[in-house]
Amino acid sequence: MERSVPIRSVSRSIAVLQAINRGDWLTVMEISKAVDLPYPTTFRIIQTLMHEGLVVCEAGSKRYRVTALVQSLALGYADRGSLIEVARPRMVALTQKHAWPVSLTTHVGRSMIVRDSTHTLSSLTFCNYAPGYSLPLLECASGHAFLAHLSDDERLGLLAGLEAYERRTPLLDMFKTERLVQNIRDNGYATWERNPHTQFPGKTSSIAVPVFEQGEVVATLTLVFFASAIPMAEAVRRYAEDMKATAREITAQLEAGTQGATEHAMPAEHLALA
Repeated sequence: MERSVPIRSVSRSIAVLQAINRGDWLTVMEISKAVDLPYPTTFRIIQTLMHEGLVVCEAGSKRYRVTALVQSLALGYADRGSLIEVARPRMVALTQKHAWPVSLTTHVGRSMIVRDSTHTLSSLTFCNYAPGYSLPLLECASGHAFLAHLSDDERLGLLAGLEAYERRTPLLDMFKTERLVQNIRDNGYATWERNPHTQFPGKTSSIAVPVFEQGEVVATLTLVFFASAIPMAEAVRRYAEDMKATAREITAQLEAGTQGATEHAMPAEHLALA
């Protein structure tokens, strides 16, 4: 079967909706820059989203934001609560120890999606990155930590899919080779200095570590700090080991939960033989 060809207009519309969802009353120019699309194309997409009731315009300033209708897009999604349940107290403990906010993200399509965060528990943050906030897979620490810990076949397959949607970039090519991937695996973490896809681009930097279940990467933990406050090397020295230890604790509890659920589902005669 031939690989299906993505419909570029749909991909662009989703990107615009995600950009507006990340922001707070953005102008067309700000949205256009965020998604790297021409101004006229961006404007037409915004008008379509307004027609569908997903976006609203503030008449006085010509700024746009999403409406409550975007929640309807998630009605069919069944959340995997155990991951958040297990991670939440450990994320809170990290923030209490180091003061910086921590996010839990998972991979969806071309993005890493925030599932939970401790931004509301810290004064050291510019805004609250609520569940649903998305970041481009190739342009964030969490995406790099996730990609590097996939199997080679999974990683290359995902990158091939990204190429079908996006123009080729140096980062995409770098993740096709072993050098960057092995470096992240050896370190146990990924970093990104001066995050570009936030409400205040360039103001924060991040360190991300992988979380596993049944031997597969299922999420990442990301600590976000002010780029002007701490150099990356110093942040890694201070926080990376604690983050890796926390990720190992979450992984261990997820594994224990999975094993317990499997045993619970086993017939009694099988348990007797185990």
